[in-house]
Amino acid sequence: MSFMWPEMLWLLTLVPVLVAAYLLLLRRRKRAALRYASLSLVKEAMGKGPGVRRHIPPALFLLAIIVLILAVSRPTAVLTLPNRYQTILLAMDISGSMRATDIQPSRIEAAQAAAKKFVSDQPRGTRIGVVTFAGSAALAQAPTENREEILAAIDRFQLQRATAIGSGILVSLKAIFPDAEFDLRTLNPRPDSLRSAPLDPARDPAKAPVTPVDPGSFRSAAIILLTDGQSNVGPDPIESARMAAERGVRVYTVGFGTAEGEILRFEGWSMRVRLDEETLKKIAELTHGEYYLAGSAAELEKVYATLNARMVLETRESEITALFSAAAAVLALAAGMLSVWWYNRII
Repeated sequence: MSFMWPEMLWLLTLVPVLVAAYLLLLRRRKRAALRYASLSLVKEAMGKGPGVRRHIPPALFLLAIIVLILAVSRPTAVLTLPNRYQTILLAMDISGSMRATDIQPSRIEAAQAAAKKFVSDQPRGTRIGVVTFAGSAALAQAPTENREEILAAIDRFQLQRATAIGSGILVSLKAIFPDAEFDLRTLNPRPDSLRSAPLDPARDPAKAPVTPVDPGSFRSAAIILLTDGQSNVGPDPIESARMAAERGVRVYTVGFGTAEGEILRFEGWSMRVRLDEETLKKIAELTHGEYYLAGSAAELEKVYATLNARMVLETRESEITALFSAAAAVLALAAGMLSVWWYNRII
C-alpha cells in the first residue's frame, strides 16, 4: 500500500499525544476520587467496577482517528477489479507472410479462427471493431455490437504486401476518436523521414496540441494488435504508440510466430520473415498494455483467452480512501454506541 499524499501522515504524531492526554485524565479522576473518605463504602455499594471495559470505547475512537488520518493521506493499493472495455479494436496483420503454413492450416487462417472465438466470447454489450494492415491500414469493420458483421469482416481478409504496424495503430485510434485527426500518409519509418512531416497534426505547432493523459487511463477502449513480422513501411510504430499513450489507450500486442523467423517462398520469390519482439514489447510498455508471444495456433487461442479474462478483470493501482473513511466511521460509531450502552454517555 502507498499514499498519494504521504505528507499528511505527520498527523499520526498526534496519536501519542492523545494517548498521553487520556492517561493524564484517568490519573486526575483517580486523585479526585481519593478525596472522599467514604470511598470504600461506595465501592462496596456499587460492586465490581467496569475494569478494562471502560477503556474499549476510547480505544475504538482513537483507532477511528488513526484510520481517518490514513484516509486523509489518500491510500492506494494494487487490486484486481472488474474492468469492462466498451470498445475493443482488433488490429490484424494481413501481410503476405501470414500465408505461411508453418502453422496449420496457415498463419492467417489460424489467426482468423482465434480472433473469431475471441469475438464470440466477448459480452454482448462490447463494441468490437476490426482494422487490417499490410502496406497500409484500413478499418475493415467499424466498432459494433453486431457479432455477425464482425465475423464476416474477419472472413474477408485479403493478404497484401508489406507491414505497416504504425498505420494499424493510427487507424485504430481514429476508430476510437472519430473527431481526432491523424496523418496516415505512408512515411518511411526512418528518423530523417519522420522529421519531414508530423505523424499527428496535434504535434504541428500551427495546431492546438493534445493534452496528454496518463498512459492506460482511458478505460472505455483498448487495442489488440496482432502481427507476425516487423514494420517496414508507414509511420514509426513507436511514434504511433506514443500517440496512443498520450490519449490513455492501451495497446495489447500479440507476436504470432518466432523471433528467429523463417524463409517464406511464394510464386517464385522468397523472403525471410522475422518477428520484431522488441518493438511489440515497447509498444505495450509505452501504452501500459501487455505483450504476448504465440508460436502456434493453440498458443494463440490461449493468448486470446487470457486477453478475454484481462478485459473483464484488471489488476491496477486504485485509490482506497473511501474504504478507510468508511472504516473510520464504523469505528467511531461503535465507540459511541458502546459508551451510551454501558455508561449512558458518549465516551
